[in-house]
Amino acid sequence: MRRDILVVEDEGAIRGMLAFNLRRADFDVREAEDAGAARKAIAERLPDLAIIDWMLPDSSGLELTRWIKRTPETRDVAIIMVTARSQEEDKISGLSSGADDYVTKPFSSRELLARINAVLRRSQSSREDPITRGRLTLNPVSHRVHTDKGAVALGPTEFRLLRLFMERPERVFSRSQLLDRVWGPAVFVEDRTVDVHIRRLRKALEAHEVDRYIQTVRGAGYRFSLQ
Repeated sequence: MRRDILVVEDEGAIRGMLAFNLRRADFDVREAEDAGAARKAIAERLPDLAIIDWMLPDSSGLELTRWIKRTPETRDVAIIMVTARSQEEDKISGLSSGADDYVTKPFSSRELLARINAVLRRSQSSREDPITRGRLTLNPVSHRVHTDKGAVALGPTEFRLLRLFMERPERVFSRSQLLDRVWGPAVFVEDRTVDVHIRRLRKALEAHEVDRYIQTVRGAGYRFSLQ
């Protein structure tokens, strides 16, 4: 599955250059010219990684990074801070804000790609640990799901849906967001396909009395919630 990267940079030429090179490296890339646009893009779809410039016109990259890392729904987004600041104190400030890595300008495309791949590998590794929410436990490595009543039988699509929900509890996903994240942007299926697989997921969870975790949010989509 192609990884989604958000480039947050106010200088159009630099932002365009970064986006061009990342697309050549087979990443899905979105662009934001300031912190406000970045927050909107993140709300629409969570990126796997964000490249954030320290100096933004409406807010600092440090403040945006802190917001991402302290928000439960977005804290797993990997972040690389990009800046012209090269002093040790600046690097410490950047990493202390929650950034996973720090790159100083000027830098080569090869260096940035190497750092991106390294951060994504670390991020992916941390996501391979079992996820427990309420009475449900999902193991990303073995592709098994169980409750205190035993194993839950799920098809591959239902497993991917449940994993996405459990990784982002309380986040509301629209049908189009679920199609993009679970089926992929290059697959063209109807929105009602999501409803069919949600029903299958709930049916599998019903036998374990945890189907209530998958909630319909009228007019918005679906979410995973223990409340």
